[in-house]
Amino acid sequence: MWFFARDPVRDFPFELSPEVPEGSPPGPWVLHRGRKKATGSLVSIFVYDVKPGAEEQTQVAKAAFKRLKTLRHPNILAYIDGLETEKCLHVVTEAVTPLGMYLKARVDAGGLKEQELSWGLHQIVKALSFLVNDCNLIHNNVCMAAVFVDRAGEWKLGGLDYMYSAQGNGGGPPRKGIPELEQYDPPELTDNSGRAVREKWSADMWRLGCLIWEVFNGPLPRAAALRNPGKIPKSLVPHYCELVGANPKVRPNPARFLQNCQAPGGFMNNRFVETNLFLEEIQIKEPAEKQKFFQELSKSLDSFPEDFCRHKVLPQLLTAFEFGNAGAVVLTPLFKVGKFLSAEEYQQKIIPVVVKMFSSTDRAMRIRLLQQMEQFIQYLDEPTVNTQIFPHVVHGFLDTNPAIREQTVKSMLLLAPKLNEANLNVELMKHFARLQAKDEQGPIRCNTTVCLGKIGSYLSASTRHRVLTSAFSRATKDPFAPSRVAGVLGFAATHNFYSMNDCAHKILPVLCGLTVDPEKSVRDQAFKAIRSFLSKLESVSEDPTQLAEVEKDVHAASSPGMGGAAASWAGWAVTGVSSLTSKLIRAHPMATQAETNVPQRPMPEGHPAPAPTPLSATSTTSDRWETQEDKDTTEDSSTADRWDDEDWGSLEEAESVLAQQDDWSTRGQASTAGQVSPPENKSPESDWSSWEAEGSWDQGWQEPSSPEPPPEGTRLASEYNWGGPESNDKGDPFAALSVRSSTQPRPESDSWGEDNWEGLETESRQVKAELARKKREDRRREMEAKRAEKKAAKGPMKLGARKLD
Repeated sequence: MWFFARDPVRDFPFELSPEVPEGSPPGPWVLHRGRKKATGSLVSIFVYDVKPGAEEQTQVAKAAFKRLKTLRHPNILAYIDGLETEKCLHVVTEAVTPLGMYLKARVDAGGLKEQELSWGLHQIVKALSFLVNDCNLIHNNVCMAAVFVDRAGEWKLGGLDYMYSAQGNGGGPPRKGIPELEQYDPPELTDNSGRAVREKWSADMWRLGCLIWEVFNGPLPRAAALRNPGKIPKSLVPHYCELVGANPKVRPNPARFLQNCQAPGGFMNNRFVETNLFLEEIQIKEPAEKQKFFQELSKSLDSFPEDFCRHKVLPQLLTAFEFGNAGAVVLTPLFKVGKFLSAEEYQQKIIPVVVKMFSSTDRAMRIRLLQQMEQFIQYLDEPTVNTQIFPHVVHGFLDTNPAIREQTVKSMLLLAPKLNEANLNVELMKHFARLQAKDEQGPIRCNTTVCLGKIGSYLSASTRHRVLTSAFSRATKDPFAPSRVAGVLGFAATHNFYSMNDCAHKILPVLCGLTVDPEKSVRDQAFKAIRSFLSKLESVSEDPTQLAEVEKDVHAASSPGMGGAAASWAGWAVTGVSSLTSKLIRAHPMATQAETNVPQRPMPEGHPAPAPTPLSATSTTSDRWETQEDKDTTEDSSTADRWDDEDWGSLEEAESVLAQQDDWSTRGQASTAGQVSPPENKSPESDWSSWEAEGSWDQGWQEPSSPEPPPEGTRLASEYNWGGPESNDKGDPFAALSVRSSTQPRPESDSWGEDNWEGLETESRQVKAELARKKREDRRREMEAKRAEKKAAKGPMKLGARKLD
């Protein structure tokens, strides 16, 4: 029977890379790249080939193998595995690069920042302090060749070949025999008289001074060059001079050297070093300290190295969320670091955490996720969105906090392209209908309308036909003026989804009613929309063959490509209205001027009707909403497609106007006194948590229960002399116009369907019938009054008097 000897190198769980060796430091070891066979993870493999006649060098290599295997410290090269045979030694460590090669590569890419060098030197000095003070070992080989850098940019101390005990056990220092390494030896080693008094760390601190010189100035040509600091930073020069002083007795202990460099104004006293030191001790920090650290971390990440953020900060953030209950505070730095990851790494490291965060009941975390969804939405696949994220997000529509409701609406702009048929056309439309009909916050109703106009291209043809016209028509009757503008812009942005029949019979009648709106911004947008739709109808009327081309999108299936028609809305819906909402809500609003001049919305069930708010004696004119583009009457709006380039951000003007209006919390008292409160300047904030501290969410948005009658002397539109010779020098006749409230309440429904939206047209017919009945009653009373007046003037009439015989 034959027995074959097993090859230990072949059975070794690590294999060398076929690439050329990275380059090895002076010494017996050759550095190779490698990987673990089972997982493919990258490692570094130091290989020593045993040669005949080199027994002394072999013993040095074996001693280094043993030292590296037994020494464990964060700043010393990490040992993973090893192999010792008669022919070779293999030492497997974490994947590293020699410092010399690393610095050269970084110089080609722009060079290392001073803060990176300060932290790298901090790590080497800390490793020396551990060896000298804790282990009583002298490294005896501190130089550029003994320092390595891992993938996070951390400096590791290696080169343990010539290490010996400071207590004299095992003899003196081993002989190096390599000129490249002996040039770093301090001058006192050549003094054979023995008169030089030195500390155990003196030689290593001299070599540390040589390392500092080489880091900033390049390879050391000779020992005499150490007298010239060269490019060494001024804050480090005094401490460097202590290291390379001729008297070994005055060279500082490594621990004291660190203290000196970390003093105020010192070379190692910077934010990067402080961050690293905190991360090394984060497991023993108090929760309050961790919260404060993560809050301040995101401000510093922009100035930190990319590799450091990916490989050191990111694991700590994930650990803090998974096990440390850090909560929402880790989100901002987490997504900031996520920008440095590849798509594959993002899927593996960030997405599982994000999905888990969406199931959290913490409001602060939910709102921060919604606010920052734009940073990770592209990495989410459709199944994940529909099954693990959307079911949690929709709870925000029912939240009692208006900030969460608004951010939930805005997040639909990003989620809609990834939603399936049921979630988009059924579930989402149900929530949008309820928000537009029942939400007490005007800005949220406005955002709902805007969002619907933006995602219209993703809806199915049947849903578009059933929902869009009715939803935008309802928006045009909203008490909140920006909501009415959003309704008009919604019609314009989705103009290609309406048939010519709908344009003529459903859309234009609604838009024509807005031409006498109290707000000039609403009127201006209505006129533009009317001209656009009329131009479209006229072109089809003149050339009926264009009908098929004009209506090609009406019955088309949902297509993401169609979303480009309303692309110019996007920035406004996410930024402008957010600021507008924050100002409206945080000011403890009572009711806006616009809401007191339009029909009232019924209050949601279970909410008591607030007391009516008196109008201010000096009302703000609606012309303040007018934008520069609105004044441009020469603009050619004959082409319907020009709505794609319209200024959808015109509502941001409303933000600046409303921010300058009276302090709404004291508006009632100021109005009674006939005075206007001074405007309150508040910067737009996106930090929703600060709003909760102000307590403004509890009061909510209050609306008057009934509109005030128009001021005495106000002329209605029907009484205005439209074509007479009377000069129009009295300003805008619509500024004080009051739209009378209808007698029929607005329908409230929790879903959008055919039956639910028929109430809009029914309401319009009922209002017209009611107005006709009132007109007949007024006419009848007028005729009776005339008869009574004539009777009183002529006296009693003698009818049918009998003649006497």
